[in-house]
Amino acid sequence: MDIDSALLVFGALAQSTRLDVFRLLIRHAPDGLPAGEVARLSAVPQNTMSTHLAILTRAGLIKAQREGRSIRYHADLDRVQALAVYLLKDCCGGDAALCDPIIAELSCC
Repeated sequence: MDIDSALLVFGALAQSTRLDVFRLLIRHAPDGLPAGEVARLSAVPQNTMSTHLAILTRAGLIKAQREGRSIRYHADLDRVQALAVYLLKDCCGGDAALCDPIIAELSCC
């Protein structure tokens, strides 16, 4: 990831509804959710939600998969990993132990 890509991601997430939607899709990984369900769970009108989903898609944070007449959205976990690596790559100045608290916080399984 480069700085322009990181800024695109941060710009997409710099709005509360989009951040909430992205976190919702992370919680529903890997199956994702249909667009209507995303809108319902977020209590956002579908036409407004489609704009938010388009912005997240352009930033590469989510992917759309057509299922008949519906579209299912999935968080792009590879993009999340790339962003985390970009942010933390040089965080510890060569001392990997400094990253242990971050890794421990992310360990969910």
